[in-house]
Amino acid sequence: MTDSKTTPMNGAESLVTTLLANGVNVCFTNPGTSEMHFVAALDHIPGMRSILALQEGVATGAADGYYRMTGKPASTLLHLGPGLANGLSNLHNAKKAGSGVVNIIGEHASTHIELDAPLTSDIEGIARPVSHWVHTSKSVATVGADAARAVQSAMTAPGQIASLILPSDTAWNEGGVAHGAIDLPAPAPFDESQLEAAVSALDGPETLLLLGGTALTEANLEIAGRIAAKTGCALLSEWSNARLERGAGRVFIGRVPYPIDIALKVLEPFKQIVLIGARAPIGFFAYPNKPAILTREGAEITTLAAAGADLGGALTALCAAAGATDTDPAHVVTAAQPERPTGRINLDNLAALIARAIPEDGIIVDESVTSGRAFSPATKGAPRHTWLNNCGGSIGYGMPAAIGAAVACPDRKVMCMTGDGSAMYTVQSLWTMAREKLDITVLIFANRSYQILRGELTNVGVQNAGPRAMDMLSLERPTLDWVQMSHSMGVPAVRVSECEELEAALQDGLESGGPNLIEIVL
Repeated sequence: MTDSKTTPMNGAESLVTTLLANGVNVCFTNPGTSEMHFVAALDHIPGMRSILALQEGVATGAADGYYRMTGKPASTLLHLGPGLANGLSNLHNAKKAGSGVVNIIGEHASTHIELDAPLTSDIEGIARPVSHWVHTSKSVATVGADAARAVQSAMTAPGQIASLILPSDTAWNEGGVAHGAIDLPAPAPFDESQLEAAVSALDGPETLLLLGGTALTEANLEIAGRIAAKTGCALLSEWSNARLERGAGRVFIGRVPYPIDIALKVLEPFKQIVLIGARAPIGFFAYPNKPAILTREGAEITTLAAAGADLGGALTALCAAAGATDTDPAHVVTAAQPERPTGRINLDNLAALIARAIPEDGIIVDESVTSGRAFSPATKGAPRHTWLNNCGGSIGYGMPAAIGAAVACPDRKVMCMTGDGSAMYTVQSLWTMAREKLDITVLIFANRSYQILRGELTNVGVQNAGPRAMDMLSLERPTLDWVQMSHSMGVPAVRVSECEELEAALQDGLESGGPNLIEIVL
């Protein structure tokens, strides 16, 4: 770290100044009384964009999406333990995605904690399961240095969750000292001792190069394509990817399927697997009489680089060692567009309509769960775009992550695809989209149920589920009216059920330059 600045200020001012000095200039916020001095500091310290969320899960999910598109953390501002608890679900998703987030969590004044006021809680205990780094500032004099350490932790590859707890008296007391820019940690080196084994493993069609994390950038996928062309190995990514570059002119990579039976069939041929930024494939859940490990029995797995390592360096070294540096990459996609479908919308023609609508350089935030399983092959020849998945499996990620992506990339169009059940977890996102005038087109797949759980009943061995069981998976009685909800929060919306209607709504929405919602009745 560099030397600290010596300008006297209160603790909140030293915190804001330190965050700005280290490139953290966006705060997704839902403040309360204990955070008012931070709020006040924003009035007279220029440079921090503060974006209000009406629920903390929106704030934490937006910070996740922001990091994925910028590679630098945003901060959140959360009110005490209950406010942090409201944001835990999307912090879990951010942690699994390898996203860097700096949480600023207000706490009671140190003299007030012992009184056990109604909002008193074990904030460190709440934060720890979803954080890599947790710290409470004990003195106004250390707030700036603590903030710098939080940023440094958040920037540790591939990205970490840092939670800084700020008692209100350390925020309002004078004597704060801002800290200057820190030295950011470099990624860990890849495991060079495994390079020879990795080269030997990738020899023919019964071998697989499995990628995740930053191995899925356009440049790294091109290197992987060269390796595949030279060695004959297959390429796959993990089922859920924080960020995947796709589209015409890029190397296409399929994903390990989510449904366990399909995943087992896809992975069965591979006797040898090399991992770069990915974990060995496992099932999302345990199922009766089905394996949790998805690779074939006896498969040899070589880990060349874990998620926090230098994945580009690992791919470059593997490419050179395989003699593939001058080889043209395999699996480069040519531009292709599905035929224009007509009639009632179903899952097959929905994929075609979305593929036709994806804009050049668009960002697709995917929380489509059951509705979206056909999207990958249908959209691979679309214009170049970025695809973001839910990496933690906790629903309610899609619309908040779209906010973060739109704030990070105001020059790019964002398309958010989510089911009606998932979207209800963070429906407050629509209000923030309207308030910030974000260029986001939200597609709500309204199948009026938690459709994925209908399939999971069968997967776990439940046969002939009765009406009470099915009723718990239904979103009817009453039916959700997404057009009405969206309008109430300031976002224009339409409802469609025919292909021609959806095509027109997508064109209008993407051209509007602001937030809009399309409820797609399935």
